[in-house]
Amino acid sequence: MIEHIELFFKSIFIDNMVFAVFLGMCSYLAVSKKVATAVGLGAAVIFVLAITVPLNWLLDQYLLQPGALVWLGPEFAEYDLGFLSFIMFIATIATMVQLVEIVVEKFSPSLYNSLGIFLPLIAVNCAILGGSLFMQSREIETLGLAINYGISSGIGWFLAILAIAAIREKIRYSNVPAPLRGLGITFIVTGLMGIGFLSFGGMLTGGDEEVKDEAKEVVMETSEVEKEEDNQIKIVN
Repeated sequence: MIEHIELFFKSIFIDNMVFAVFLGMCSYLAVSKKVATAVGLGAAVIFVLAITVPLNWLLDQYLLQPGALVWLGPEFAEYDLGFLSFIMFIATIATMVQLVEIVVEKFSPSLYNSLGIFLPLIAVNCAILGGSLFMQSREIETLGLAINYGISSGIGWFLAILAIAAIREKIRYSNVPAPLRGLGITFIVTGLMGIGFLSFGGMLTGGDEEVKDEAKEVVMETSEVEKEEDNQIKIVN
C-alpha cells in the first residue's frame, strides 16, 4: 500500500511529465488558452495513459523482455524481442487514441471541434510514449503499480495544463509587456511553476536520507572499532 501511495504522489508532483522532464509541451502550450479545452484534453490524456501503460506493461513482461516468451515453451526462452518496444508501444497508444477520438466526437462534438488536430496528435504526444518508456526503464514490478503509474502521471499532466490554462486566462487581462505576450510569458510562467514543483522533491526522500545517515554512522562506528582492535594487537605484539 505504501508503494502505491508513494508512486502516486511522486508521479504527480516530483516526476511530473511537464515540469520535471518537459514532455508533452506542444499540446501543453497549444491547448492551454482556455480552461474548458485544457480539461478535455487533460482528461483524454489521463484515460490514454491509464489504459496504455498497463497494456504496455503486459506486453513488456510477456513478449518483449529477454526470456519473456518462456511461457510458450522452453525453446522460446532465448528469444529477445526488446527491439520491438517502440513499435508495440506506439501501436497500442495509436489504438487507444483512435478510441478516445471516436468517443469524444460522439458524445462531445464541441470539445472535439475545440481540440482540433491536437486530439489525434495525442498518439504522438511524447508524454504518452514517455509514460510507457519510464514504466519499462524503472522496472515497475506489478500490474497494479503500472495502472497506478499510468493514472498518476496522467493526473500530473492534467494538473499542469489546467494550471497554465487558468493562469493564461487571467494574464489576458493583465498588462504584459508587448515582447512577452503570448508564448513568451507562458514560457516564463511554466519555468516558475517548474521551480515550484521542484519544492516537492524532498517530500518522499526524507526517510531515505535518514537511513543513509544511520548507515554512515554504523560504518564510522565499525571503522573505529576496527582501529581500536588494530591498536590493541600492535600493543600486544
